[in-house]
This record gives sequence, structure tokens and C-alpha cells, in this order.
Amino acid sequence: MVNPGGSGQPPAVGTGSLSWKRCAGCGNKIADRFLLYTMDSYWHSRCLKCSCCHAQLGEIGSSCYTKSGMILCRNDYIKLFGNSGACSACGQSIPASELVMRAQGNVYHLKCFTCSTCRNRLLPGDRFHYINGSLFCEHDRPTALINGHLSSLQTNPLIPDQKVTPDL
Repeated sequence: MVNPGGSGQPPAVGTGSLSWKRCAGCGNKIADRFLLYTMDSYWHSRCLKCSCCHAQLGEIGSSCYTKSGMILCRNDYIKLFGNSGACSACGQSIPASELVMRAQGNVYHLKCFTCSTCRNRLLPGDRFHYINGSLFCEHDRPTALINGHLSSLQTNPLIPDQKVTPDL
């Protein structure tokens, strides 16, 4: 297992009886043929699991992600923090415990999920429009959308109205 941003290679494992490694997950000695190393600790392959989906990380890939003490598979890391772990609006890091808002694969702090025109926060249940990477409330959606003309606003197909749903 490789921990992106971790300390790199694990220390060498000796063959003497004093060199048994203890699993960071269960605390027992690791006598298995294979062991995993991440977050500066050794793990039984059965003990290193994603904090969200509980998948055994040694079975689903060769990397894991850590943030705020959580160990995550790639899919759950992206679900929680987006591809970068940063807010799509302000670019700041999003803490693991913070609620987020999502639109078209982007992740936002609650305070940053705002209309591009009036800057009012979009709340759960509010209708909004996502156009060329910008969020618009129902009131401030571009006039060309109301009239059914896209003109130069957007080159991609129109994204249908969406409802705001908070994610954990």
C-alpha cells in the first residue's frame, strides 16, 4: 500500500523473533506472509479497511488515501473530498468532518455554494442552474435560458434543473 504524501518505503522487516510487527488495526503480531504498510504503520491485509465502505484496501488496489485520521479507498475519498480534496469555489481544503454541497462532480464548502450573480447561499431543496462551471439561483439564472436561447452562454448541452442536496 502506498500512502500518497506518506513517508515512502517501510523500514526493513527482519527475520528474528524480536522483529515481529504489530498490526495498527488489531494490535496483534503480524505472522502472515504478506503485510501492508501505510501511515507509518504495519497492517494485516484483513485489518486495513476503508473507514467508509469497510472494503479491505489490500484487495481493491495498491493505494489508499488518508485525511483527518480516516483511511479511505479512492472512490470514497473522491466522494467525500472531490478529486483534489479542495472546494471548487475557493480552492481551500475541506475538512473530513465538514458537510459539503456537490454539483456536476464538484465539491463545495456550504458557505461557498452560492449564486454567481447575487452571492446568496444555495440551501438544500433550492433549485439552481449549473452553467459553464457557475452556479445560479432560480431568480438569477441567465435570461437566455428563460427564453430558451443558449447563445454564447454555453457550448455544452443544457444541464437540467437540479436540487441542492448536502453530502457528508
